Parts: sequence; structure tokens; C-alpha cells
Amino acid sequence: MRNRLFAAFLLAALATPGLASAADALAKATFAGGCFWCMEPPYDKLEGVVSTTSGYIGGHTKNPSYEAVSAGGTGHAEAVEIVYDPAKVSYAKLLDVFWRNIDPTVRNRQFCDVGDQYRSAIFYHDAEQKRLAEASKAALAKSKPFPQPIVTEIVPAGVFTAAETYHQDYYVKNPLRYKFYRYSCGRDQRLEELWGKPAS
Repeated sequence: MRNRLFAAFLLAALATPGLASAADALAKATFAGGCFWCMEPPYDKLEGVVSTTSGYIGGHTKNPSYEAVSAGGTGHAEAVEIVYDPAKVSYAKLLDVFWRNIDPTVRNRQFCDVGDQYRSAIFYHDAEQKRLAEASKAALAKSKPFPQPIVTEIVPAGVFTAAETYHQDYYVKNPLRYKFYRYSCGRDQRLEELWGKPAS
């Protein structure tokens, strides 16, 4: 959700030296968990997350469009790019939210969406994120409440292209369509099978 707020923040940062240093302290995380509409909400509600942006990453073509990515063949994954304040929320916390909002047991699909554009992946931006992601995956492999192996990729982040405007904050702008899609795709049902009922 907070894309417009983030844009306003950056404009203020450029004009104000004190805010510019605050902007420099922000970090970026990128996760692919199937339909990007469904990956924005769990991060938008976290304190310390400044913005979430739906988009495409990991492909081999320039300037991907939704039509091209959804048709397959570009190599891109639908993903969400998160700008966050590490002083308020840790990368480890972002990883924890990621795992519990995906099905890490299947390749090249998430829920009802099938194809490598819907693969689950952690796109790390530096060596520390890679270390934390690999440690998180290893720990989860030992404690997971399901028998299947974890197949989620951990790969370096490349060029991220923001998705078209109508995809941003889709769950806010089109709540009924979003809820219908999420239910009909079986996302919450499968998440409950994997992880149990979410804490109230």
C-alpha cells in the first residue's frame, strides 16, 4: 500500500538534508510468493515497512509487461519489493512473514497459479541478506510442520520493474475482486494446511 507515501517521503528527503540521511538508512527486500497482489498486505501492516511495490524480477527481457510475464517465457517472477527501516523491523522478521505467506513445497507455482512466473523466491540484495535467508531456510527445514522439502529459491536480486499502476495496492482499490480471487485460488486454505491457523 504505501507507495504514494513513500514518494512523498523521498521528495521531502531530497529537499531536506536531515531527511536525506534518514532515506539513506532505509533498506530493500524483494520476495516472490506467487500473485503479487497477495504479497503486499502482510508487509503493509508491519511497522517499519515504508513501501511495498508489486513488480517483476529475475527475467531475461527488458521492460516486462504483465501480459508478457503472465504468458510465460520472459523468466520473470511476480514479486514484491519492500522498502523498510531496519531500525524498526528486521530482515529476519520480513523472512518470517514471507515463509508464512507462501507454499514453499512446490516449484513453479503458488496455489492456483502455475508457471515459473509464480515461483517462490528470495531475491537477496547483499551478502548479509543471503546469509540470513539461507539460515532461515535451513532452520525452517528442521522445524517445518509439513513433511515435504522446501524448494524456494534464494538468488541474487537483479533488475526489478514495477508493475503497472492498476496492480499497485490492488487489495485496497478492488477489495471485492481481490477477496474473490484469493478465496477461489485456495490461498488461505492451503496456508492453513501448511502453517496452521494464523494468530488472531
